[in-house]
Amino acid sequence: QVQLVESGGGLVQPGGSLTLSCTASGSDFSMYTMGWYRQAPGKQRELIAFITRGRGTNYQEPVRGRAHISRDNAKNTVYLQINRLKPEDTAVYYCNAGGLSGGNYVSTDNWGQGTQVTVSS
Repeated sequence: QVQLVESGGGLVQPGGSLTLSCTASGSDFSMYTMGWYRQAPGKQRELIAFITRGRGTNYQEPVRGRAHISRDNAKNTVYLQINRLKPEDTAVYYCNAGGLSGGNYVSTDNWGQGTQVTVSS
């Protein structure tokens, strides 16, 4: 079982940028495909980006062209930078340690506690 801790959330003005971090412990971080999800109030949790063991990346439409996901296996950490933030990016952001099947991210029960991102002027 891997333990995940997200950080880096906060209040950001529209148009600003934020970098979220997720640090893992308890298991071999390098073996996981890592995903970032978010959940806005009243909405389902949605996948927004993932990075494979080989550092291949995938972005979903809500953040495509505005986000950059990366990982540092030496630090057991995955990062998500989002630029040109919009009020609709307001959500709790979670990371997940999962896998890959047919090019699609497969989530597991390995979740962090989440970090709140609020985009508002």
